[in-house]
Amino acid sequence: MSVVGTAFRGMACAALVATLAHPANASTLIRAGLDELVASHETIVVGQVVDAVSYWNAEGNFILTDYLVKPLDTVKGQSEAELTVTLMGGTVGDLTSMIVAGAELVPGRSYVLFLNHENLPGIDQALTVKEHCQGAYDIVEAKDGSLRAVSQANQHPLVPDRSGYVDAPGGVDGFAVDAMIQNLRETVERLERGQEVAQ
Repeated sequence: MSVVGTAFRGMACAALVATLAHPANASTLIRAGLDELVASHETIVVGQVVDAVSYWNAEGNFILTDYLVKPLDTVKGQSEAELTVTLMGGTVGDLTSMIVAGAELVPGRSYVLFLNHENLPGIDQALTVKEHCQGAYDIVEAKDGSLRAVSQANQHPLVPDRSGYVDAPGGVDGFAVDAMIQNLRETVERLERGQEVAQ
């Protein structure tokens, strides 16, 4: 093999490694506090996922999954009997597509979800979790039987926010669900009155 051929092959491999190491900055998330999440999302619900369907987008180049969510409580936005939340990634046949640091929803489980209408590959203005893992809080039962809301962002490294905080809001123990919902409602009310909230 010529020197030129060897050099070209080496550059191609280096470019491939660089691409794999930085998947469109999918894993680079700047920490978002609760007030910031409330301010930047149109809909916040406590809901249970009741079904999920994965499919190829119209162009056939990206897998998406529609999750049917039954809201148990609407904290911000219009109340709906059901919501369809679309996330990037999923499984179709033998092929699975995963989004690094993406929100993960499972039928039968409940979550606090921060939702917005956004453009996704092949779908305009889909209702989705735009902040990925930071916009989804698992509702889990603590050892004492109480319900806690735990950020999925605890499973991924976050870039410090402007105050230098790097831990997901609530930390690994999360928030008491009732206290979190009350806090979110108060933030929504402050926003509606035109008062500033912490970012």
